[in-house]
Amino acid sequence: MVLTRRGLPRLSELLPGVAAPAASGDDLDAWLDERDVPEGMPFLISPALEYDIGLNRYFLAPVMAGAAANTRLAAAGDLCRFLRFLDECRGGRSWHDAGEDDHAAYLHWRRFDPAGPRVAASTWNRELAAMVSGFFAWAVRQRLVAASPVATRAARDRGPWRAGGGAEVPAARARDAGGERVEWLTAEQYRLWRDCGLRGYRAGGLPDGGFRGRWASRNALFADVMVRTGLRLAEQASLTVLEVPHGPAGQGYQRFWLTGAVAKNESARWVYLPAALARNTGQYITADRAAVIAAARARGAYDAIADPLVIEEPGAGPRAVARRPGGGAGVRLERLSPAERRRLLVRGAGGLEPAVLWLGEHGMPVSLSAWKDIFRTASARCHRAGVPIACHPHTLRHTFAVATLEQLQRGHIAELAAMSAGQRGEYQRIFGDPLDWVRRRLGHRSAGTTLRYLHEVSGIASDGRGLPGSAAMQAV
Repeated sequence: MVLTRRGLPRLSELLPGVAAPAASGDDLDAWLDERDVPEGMPFLISPALEYDIGLNRYFLAPVMAGAAANTRLAAAGDLCRFLRFLDECRGGRSWHDAGEDDHAAYLHWRRFDPAGPRVAASTWNRELAAMVSGFFAWAVRQRLVAASPVATRAARDRGPWRAGGGAEVPAARARDAGGERVEWLTAEQYRLWRDCGLRGYRAGGLPDGGFRGRWASRNALFADVMVRTGLRLAEQASLTVLEVPHGPAGQGYQRFWLTGAVAKNESARWVYLPAALARNTGQYITADRAAVIAAARARGAYDAIADPLVIEEPGAGPRAVARRPGGGAGVRLERLSPAERRRLLVRGAGGLEPAVLWLGEHGMPVSLSAWKDIFRTASARCHRAGVPIACHPHTLRHTFAVATLEQLQRGHIAELAAMSAGQRGEYQRIFGDPLDWVRRRLGHRSAGTTLRYLHEVSGIASDGRGLPGSAAMQAV
């Protein structure tokens, strides 16, 4: 799998004497622009370095071209794995000729083969959906294949509001996906993981003089913001200094608007940031962040960015307009994708600087893969220090959901218990359902997705873990 990328050398520069400077397609950037191919669009190359035009047309189809970058990457990865399986384990079979037997063999290897990856049921179902309703459904409509290699069966009739009445569902769909455990941390577990893994403390709570980790305060702040807001990793990593409240903030919370351009499924919503974290963010901006920006400016790093977008008047906040240095139509910040934000600069009093909030030691935005490595390294350090706690970015989102829902449930129950039946009805009409409030904070389309956290809250007392400590979590 390869991603489209602008700013590469021309073919005549890569192959002097072979590709003439004036040859058609010599300017790769112009070729991509003419065909409206976005930056980071995936395409697949065979092991023999062959480019299948029909196969790769899928990624330019509206269903993919209009999808989020992470959705495109996941779909490309799922399809790439199946094609690699056909090539390596099914005699080099083409996707045009794949049948139900091939997909059945892929199911066995992917889920049950002791030598295979043994993926979870939820992972398999996601991949299956991408194959059935994604690529092969498109390929059938385009008449590139006669039929999908994924076997289907009639859906069970579950009443007038559920699937049935002739609907088809994948026969290989795993039925045990709904029972997977939601991983979350109590307030005490989170603080122990953060302090030991990110800040370099010993298991007993004292600083480790031998800790050589860098950016400990930035990493700890990033984790604190994530566990207190429920933002996804890609959402939080795409935030800019023009959107996030920072500096003196009083008490309580400050809210900011998460735009649909960076939110998963375009789930734009209000995000509530605790005032203490807003102050800490301001300190990070004026100290660590400012230092790496000054060093990068001195190296001329920002002047070397290919095809930058520049905000000349940042005072408009999220509605600030970004333009290319050569002029032309501008685009408001709130409409820029995560990929565009990575090359977005703001012109301040000291010169150009990145708009993205979270920067690395080279003064450029920290990538998603780098953040994942930071979490993996922190968990590994905890393991070596005798702290049996592992945490990935989504664990903090789960933690926010469970702690917030528990706090809301407890507050609502206490209020409702002291009311009459009429008062309870009026109260619920005004303040709504705690589950729906958490749903909106997490950006879920359906309350059914959020419901699994309610199950966790219901089972907290019975499994011996204790409450997540909503009040304690506010003190992180």
